[in-house]
Amino acid sequence: MRKFKTESKKLLDLMINSIYTNKEIFLRELISNASDAVDKLNFKSLTDQSLDVKQEDLAIRVSFDKDARTITVSDNGIGMTAEELERNLGTIAHSGSEEFKEANAQSQGDAVDIIGQFGVGFYSAFMVAKNVRVVSRAYGEDAAHVWESDGMEGYTIEDGERAEHGTDVILTLRDNEPARPTQPGEPAEPGENYDRYLTEWELKELIRRYSNYVRYPIQMMVTKSRQKPKPEDAGDDYKPEYEDYQELETINSMTPIWKKRASEVEQKDYDEFYKSTFHDFEAPARTISFHAEGTLEYDALLFIPGRAPFDLYSKDYEKGLALYSSNVMIMEKCADLLPDYYNFVRGIVDSADVSLNISRETLQHDRQLHAIARRIEKRITTELGAMRDDDREAYEKFFENFGRGLKYGIYSSYGMKADELADLLLFWSAKEQKMVTLSEYAAAMPEGQKAIYYAAGDDRDRLSKMPVVTGVLARGYDVLLCTQDVDEFTFQAMREYVAKDMPKLYEDEAAREAAAKAVADGAEPETEDRHLELKNVASGDLDLATEDEKKEAEEASKEHADLFEAMKNALGDKVEKVAVSSRLVGEQSAPACISTEGPLSLEMEKVLKRGPEADTEDLPSTQRVLELNAKHPVFAKLVAAQEAGDTEKLGLYAGLLYDQALLVEGILPEDPVAFARNVCELM
Repeated sequence: MRKFKTESKKLLDLMINSIYTNKEIFLRELISNASDAVDKLNFKSLTDQSLDVKQEDLAIRVSFDKDARTITVSDNGIGMTAEELERNLGTIAHSGSEEFKEANAQSQGDAVDIIGQFGVGFYSAFMVAKNVRVVSRAYGEDAAHVWESDGMEGYTIEDGERAEHGTDVILTLRDNEPARPTQPGEPAEPGENYDRYLTEWELKELIRRYSNYVRYPIQMMVTKSRQKPKPEDAGDDYKPEYEDYQELETINSMTPIWKKRASEVEQKDYDEFYKSTFHDFEAPARTISFHAEGTLEYDALLFIPGRAPFDLYSKDYEKGLALYSSNVMIMEKCADLLPDYYNFVRGIVDSADVSLNISRETLQHDRQLHAIARRIEKRITTELGAMRDDDREAYEKFFENFGRGLKYGIYSSYGMKADELADLLLFWSAKEQKMVTLSEYAAAMPEGQKAIYYAAGDDRDRLSKMPVVTGVLARGYDVLLCTQDVDEFTFQAMREYVAKDMPKLYEDEAAREAAAKAVADGAEPETEDRHLELKNVASGDLDLATEDEKKEAEEASKEHADLFEAMKNALGDKVEKVAVSSRLVGEQSAPACISTEGPLSLEMEKVLKRGPEADTEDLPSTQRVLELNAKHPVFAKLVAAQEAGDTEKLGLYAGLLYDQALLVEGILPEDPVAFARNVCELM
């Protein structure tokens, strides 16, 4: 027996037990090695016209023997001499494929696509096998040679027989492992079941999962059923009989759909591929197929689902694109290829340029991977923008399914992703009565509007009737009605929206007239990027009042300062202050409303109270302001009570107005029973 070179047993044990985490990939590795062997012969035949190699005959075959507990992977590739068996299999981590790639780097082009890089994939066979036997005959040689090892200390190389060039890798599987005991009182963990690899179904499934797009046919003898011929003397009551038979079948599809030009594939083919690959019964809303060339080459086929997966917002949901290298699946879900806000995207990326680690199960975190991820992100953003502009109905359906994630992307990045994502957002316009983008909102603003106004709540109809909303609408400004819990957090992270190519605002009339004359003479209208603050209509000072209204409010505040102080004393810590409102317009508007000071709004407070930290003492609370409509008849009642010195009635009025304003905001009074009693008392 010959000893393994390098640190024999220690290194081999590392190969078998530490590098790979998933035992079933042994078949992927052996098929990849077989594909490399066929590729080498194919390449050699292209550079040496004297070789008699027919492309259509090149193939890989997988078979199993349940009784002997063996799996065999065969190819009719270039094969190996005894010296090559010694060098490639006797020296752990020596890669004949890598050596071949380096030797032919200048001439191989697209004619050959060697998969192997590290020379350790072969040893993954020992994860499932107690003995591995390799029978190989090099092309042009008369003799075959046999390499055999139990994966322990060493190996043997002897003369053997093989009818033609190529290699057979024969695995004798390990015995099934017994159940492993765990903690006392807990059920035992099941042991490894190696018998599962000795079934036709399992081997076909592994081939299709990992090696479906290897460029050469992967063939297996499969069992099929057919009806026996009806006997001539059979009577009328004859029941058909069936028999099983064996047939050689190509298991893999070979040509990946993502390698084809988009012009060569019909949408129905993409739809069928998506539904069968990603187990969705609904066709995708958008298909994105592209090929990148240059310093980094890869193919990408991406899909925007037509509906949201049921577990999209659960902690168990896994994002990621399937990553292939030279048509061999490396990772089923590579999370690094997608940002969290595009976690709904499904698809495949195939690149031979990505640096893999030696197990091919995980990636080196290098610039190639990050470069691909950045390009994919930009492409998705571009396609979503095109979908928004070209097919608004489909985009609105998409946004209904996945818009929350886009908003959360802005919030979770503290507004850093606002430039990329803000124009993809949709909100309900109270004025237009439809979904609009921030850009469309800005384009429809009246001259002089300096902010985007929004209201946050849990119901669109209720929001549209709120006094703080109707007051802004009455002044001619639109209000975005936001009904998702993440909306206001998103706007606070953004702080502002930069509206592109807005009509230029001029500082004086002379400049405006000069610009109008220039346009009349054929010049292009001047535009500018305008920074618009995002303002909650229920928070802070909106600065919408006219100069006359501001003057009236200031006079009312001074005249009735004692009234406001008395109402503040009656309400206590419930409010920061009581003041005249500039939001409520005219006597037909509401008598009072609640606004807030500071960054926390009433809606944000409600969201936080529904969260996991609702019971903590550190939960922030809003700084509430009770705003009174000085033109409403109720205000005269308050003034009369104050002038009459009826502090009890004034306190009753203050409590009722406060609780009523809370109800309008969708918040129950602290004491509903007292509220009902006070209403009855006034009646």
